[in-house]
Amino acid sequence: MATIEEQIKELEEQIANTKYNKATEAHIGKLKAKIARLAAEDEKRKSSKGPTKGFYVKKAGDATVALVGFPSVGKSTLLNQLTGAKSAVGAYHFTTLDIVPGVLEYNHAKIQILDMPGLIKDASRGKGRGREVIAAARASDVILLVVDIFNPKMDVLMKELYNAAIRLNQTRPDVVITGSSQGGVLVKPTVKLTKIDAETVKEMTIAYGHINATVVVREDINVEQMLDVLSGNRVYIKCVVAINKVDLAKPGELEATLALYPDHITVPISAATGFGIEELKQTLYDTIEMIRIYLKPQGKEADLVEPLIVKRGNTVGDICEVLHRDFKSNFRYAMVWGNSAKFPGQTVGLDHMVEDEDILTIIVKR
Repeated sequence: MATIEEQIKELEEQIANTKYNKATEAHIGKLKAKIARLAAEDEKRKSSKGPTKGFYVKKAGDATVALVGFPSVGKSTLLNQLTGAKSAVGAYHFTTLDIVPGVLEYNHAKIQILDMPGLIKDASRGKGRGREVIAAARASDVILLVVDIFNPKMDVLMKELYNAAIRLNQTRPDVVITGSSQGGVLVKPTVKLTKIDAETVKEMTIAYGHINATVVVREDINVEQMLDVLSGNRVYIKCVVAINKVDLAKPGELEATLALYPDHITVPISAATGFGIEELKQTLYDTIEMIRIYLKPQGKEADLVEPLIVKRGNTVGDICEVLHRDFKSNFRYAMVWGNSAKFPGQTVGLDHMVEDEDILTIIVKR
């Protein structure tokens, strides 16, 4: 019987030999779904043999940013500029052989910055400790791609991140698969599908192993996004591109590099001179979408000096969990002043969403 690797190779050859058009879309989608299912089985089999050696990085601060780039693009120098951490700096490959953490303190927030070994081709398959680096990147809140202006194309690196199930600056497709006991696979689009048809969605769902299920498609997705839904192991991470060494650029080089990243937030910097570092700090802070919450003990003045830093979208319940493990279970009500309040001192519940610079009082059972 053919191994999983051999089965995947055979399916990939079938795709390569199939001319892509509207008539073959469902067939190719089905083959890709089979590959995704086999890859998931292979990963499960490998993980059952025991954990592989990886990097251990203790989480610190309010959010984590992973520095990702090819070797020798200036990641270590940039870490030192952002945080004052001491990471070995040298103009040769693989200077950083382990993950070096530092903490950037900005607008009261503590942002953990991870300087990681450079990624190379086939990193997603484990080359150059690639899997360990990617595993750490997957757990971050923002990936900071560091680009050398003299070697600005990142196609290989982007492909490695994509192959490692990391989706940069994308949102999770709005598709829900609900298993059932009978009836086969039923596809229910709530929008007009132009990039994929319902039959392709059905064929891919069956090929992945769902025999009886309802698939509700709420946005116009394509084949790759349907694969992401079926696989279920994708992570969706915000990305900022730092274009390094701009102090050495010739006229026109920066503009040409910026044109390569029309869909990304880009910040020109020089890690060596410090140019653009303050703008980069603000960009990272804004991208993580942190907000400041000022706590006001009942009957006392609010602490307007040291705010609590949380991510945008947090609720009063989320803040209770941050403050004390018993706050949520003993919660009575909260009072809020600021942007999220309909009027000053509004009484709210656990599901109330807070906004930047809100003042919050939490009342718990005694």
